[in-house]
Amino acid sequence: MKEKIHPPYQEVLFVDSSTGTKFLIGTTLQSKDKEILNGKEYPLCKLPISSASHPFFTKSNQFVDSEGRVDKFAKKYQRKAAEVKQAQDKQEEAKKTAGKEKAKSSSKSKIV
Repeated sequence: MKEKIHPPYQEVLFVDSSTGTKFLIGTTLQSKDKEILNGKEYPLCKLPISSASHPFFTKSNQFVDSEGRVDKFAKKYQRKAAEVKQAQDKQEEAKKTAGKEKAKSSSKSKIV
């Protein structure tokens, strides 16, 4: 390996925020947060989900989402769907009023 171009390899403490499970893994990941484990200080990396909490590995049917991402996505999608529906309704109403105006103007021209 070339000198001074690679980040330092070190042990980093990964913590699953939904279950509190801790993993000590060697990596080049750099973190400013620190935590003490077994009397030694390690850089800390927080994970929203890991093998300790993922439904596939835990064999559970529930999805644990400690950060509310699923709810946030559902709300965003529902809001977008409502906005699209309102826009479609406005377009349909505009077409109806335009059709009525055309009918009125064509009937006036026939009378004259």
